[in-house]
Amino acid sequence: MSSLPTRKATFIGGAKYRRKTYGSNHPLAIPRVSLTHELIQTYGALSDAEFMEARKAADFELEWFHTPAYVSAFKRAEVLGRVSNPVRQRHKLGTLENPYFEQFFTVPATATGASIQAAEVVIGGRIGFNPAGGMHHARADQALGFCYFNDPVLGIMRLRREGWRVLYVDIDAHHGDGVEAAFLDDPEVFTLSLHMDTGYAYPFTGGRLEDAGTPASGHTSLNLPLPKDTHDAEYQLLFNAVWQPLLDAFQPDAVVLQAGTDMIFADPLGKLGLSTQCFLQTAQTILDTSPRHADGTPRLLVTGGGGYHPLVLARAWAGLWALLSGRELPEQLPLAGTDLLRSVGWDMDEDEAHFTQLFLSRLDQLEAHSVRPEIYNLIDQIPLHPYFRKP
Repeated sequence: MSSLPTRKATFIGGAKYRRKTYGSNHPLAIPRVSLTHELIQTYGALSDAEFMEARKAADFELEWFHTPAYVSAFKRAEVLGRVSNPVRQRHKLGTLENPYFEQFFTVPATATGASIQAAEVVIGGRIGFNPAGGMHHARADQALGFCYFNDPVLGIMRLRREGWRVLYVDIDAHHGDGVEAAFLDDPEVFTLSLHMDTGYAYPFTGGRLEDAGTPASGHTSLNLPLPKDTHDAEYQLLFNAVWQPLLDAFQPDAVVLQAGTDMIFADPLGKLGLSTQCFLQTAQTILDTSPRHADGTPRLLVTGGGGYHPLVLARAWAGLWALLSGRELPEQLPLAGTDLLRSVGWDMDEDEAHFTQLFLSRLDQLEAHSVRPEIYNLIDQIPLHPYFRKP
């Protein structure tokens, strides 16, 4: 199998992501970007020419969306080495959900700068991949849901500065609420989110099919709330029912994909039954159908997102990078890849039947399931969405 790229893509990473963040007792206190990068390297599937060092977002870039007061308070907390109680109460920084850690401002500002870089990579004619991004819950003046800066919003804003219409698609297990809220009144940005039904999952509000955005925007948001244990066949039916009709109707100039891996069945914070294959098949469809530059390169910006099982995440994102860069990787992990994943010391699901497979293959063992009636009911409601019913 070839480890040579056949498509123009850029992986944006950096040494900062090897630093331990989020303290010691947090779902994100695990290796993610660094582990993905290292697993890709065991395949020999990333050249120097395809790699870009992430840069910290400038204050003025952060303030395209975030308030100056929030950015200032965030920076000051890093200088002081602590978050004051007024800042904690006002901006939700330094909480159990969004804890203080070393380089508290610098690390998320770098992950955010990388999404702006990824947008500029796309503008320049390549696919941009920032696995450290996808922090889709953050608001203009508050950290929420482990997310300090909303890098997808800022990446979209950079594309919008080119005058491009942007379709944002969020396949994270959790509702992309912060991105949706940021563009509720912008008719040039459409947000599509497929996520666990917020009746049983964070953020517990919104994210329903009837939450369609505002009349001012032409109702340019679409949510597909997924029942517990949604499996591959159900997910693909739902995705295919909405994706091409949405592309045809909205006609974007670029697509932004938030590729959280907590949609995959083994994730400790996810409650869906999806495989790594389904994750990659969805990404492949988006890749194949995204708008193109003149030379045929997709105008596609890809971020990371949620993902709280490091072995599942690294396998999925390594496969995602292979798709984006046009490589074919063996399903079997290289010996060095197996050793790398074993070195993580992850044992949360070591008694589960799938655990051994995580060290042998990039892909999962599949089971066949029938499609439940509630999935067909959800598909039947899609044409009733105000965006598709408009004159």
